[in-house]
Amino acid sequence: MGQELAGRVAAVTGAASGIGLECARAMLEAGARVVLIDRAEAVLRAQCARLGAGAVPLVVDVTDAAAVKGMMPAILARTGQLDILHANAGAYVGGPVLGGDPDAWDRVLALNVNAVFRSVHAVLPHMVARGTGDIIVTSSIAGVVPVVGEPVYTASKHAVQAFVHTLRRQVAAAGLRVGAVLPGPVITALIDDWPKEKLEAERTRGGLMEAAEVAAAVMFMLTRPRSVTVRDLVILPQRNDL
Repeated sequence: MGQELAGRVAAVTGAASGIGLECARAMLEAGARVVLIDRAEAVLRAQCARLGAGAVPLVVDVTDAAAVKGMMPAILARTGQLDILHANAGAYVGGPVLGGDPDAWDRVLALNVNAVFRSVHAVLPHMVARGTGDIIVTSSIAGVVPVVGEPVYTASKHAVQAFVHTLRRQVAAAGLRVGAVLPGPVITALIDDWPKEKLEAERTRGGLMEAAEVAAAVMFMLTRPRSVTVRDLVILPQRNDL
């Protein structure tokens, strides 16, 4: 990869593992300085040490409203600017509504919906004042296809899609681009609660993707000419039923 993002600063939430970590790695390889944001402090710092000097750890629990309010000042104190926000942190819950745990739903909605809204809100004044910026949200194929086995997760990602589509139109005139990457099933900790037999069956039949493949899609979005916005980029494993 070249230096397509040289001179730019990115921030990625949920960056200690999975999609967030792979996206941060790809941005670093493209020349960006990247603030990796996560609440798992020990893991986050270890990952940044492996990634090198361009990786800046920032410990934030994005479900904590006060912490998110202080996130942007902390980013600017470390980097002086922000060109890219990848609001990636998320959680998964599946299963039928009957017998489900509403407290677990609340935790997922807090991370998948409220934390995304607050994180984006936190960076908007800086980006609008500079007249440029990219905001990418990790959504899901469940944001456009109602997945019958995942009603709460599907609802959270539909909310994300509605937010992305409306925000994009609000800030386009200010020079900002807003889009969502919508992957199908990816091998990350998010699907750790899948039954083992389901996970192995999907892996065997080619129904799962790697996080690095999502990162490649995000890099495609970020490296389009400024005159182009990729509003939604759906990526699926070749063998899928969606």
